[in-house]
Amino acid sequence: MQANKLSNIVKKNIEIQIYLDKYLTEIETAKVQRDLTVKPYLEVDENKPQITFISKDEAAKRFIQASGEDFTAFLGENPLRDAFVIRIKSDFYQSQKMKLIKDDVEKIAGVFEATYVENLVDEINKNLLKITFILLVFAGILLFTIAILINNTIKLALFSQRFLIRSMQLVGAKSFFIQKPFLIRSVVQGFCSGLIASCLLILLLYYANREIEELVLLQDKEKIAILLGSLCILGPVISLFSSYRSISKYLQMSLDELY
Repeated sequence: MQANKLSNIVKKNIEIQIYLDKYLTEIETAKVQRDLTVKPYLEVDENKPQITFISKDEAAKRFIQASGEDFTAFLGENPLRDAFVIRIKSDFYQSQKMKLIKDDVEKIAGVFEATYVENLVDEINKNLLKITFILLVFAGILLFTIAILINNTIKLALFSQRFLIRSMQLVGAKSFFIQKPFLIRSVVQGFCSGLIASCLLILLLYYANREIEELVLLQDKEKIAILLGSLCILGPVISLFSSYRSISKYLQMSLDELY
């Protein structure tokens, strides 16, 4: 969740610089801005298109402040161009789509060139894919291990009471009556497991936030609450399903198999 949030934050800060032809009039510059504003890939925040105009004079001031050198003094003129800086919707942050956007922008009359950091887009997508794959594999291994542990635990519990269970079957006890105490115990234990996991996760988040203050910016309290609630629900569900499966299989064994 936090990796995905970090990826979205980085993506929202990726900008495309659109440099204009020299000697455009104010009307022509305004037309370029209107053409950019209606593009479907332009990010809109609170009904405000994320597009900023930077004049060549303002760009020169920023460069001089950053470098400490006045390049206009020895060049005799300002070689920079007026430019628009736009932000793109996160759905379009793919190498192929970004290239199509670049080509589309450069077709607008009055646009000289459009540039963006190509390697950054590729690296973000690759790293996010790696993180997602590793975490999914890890989660899958844990889930498989948990299911096996629950199955083995239930089998041991049933094995120790196998003759009592057989006696109950012989006197006419229904399967659900025999299963009920085991299922209730599995639900309680599953809920306790989910609760313990949630508490450990809260402690981990608290420790991480104390060590790295910026992590708070990546956390969505509502989603974290949903995650913690899901753990408390997922624990009993996994335990109940696995227990029911093991008990049903055990109750169908013949008398010879019990020995």
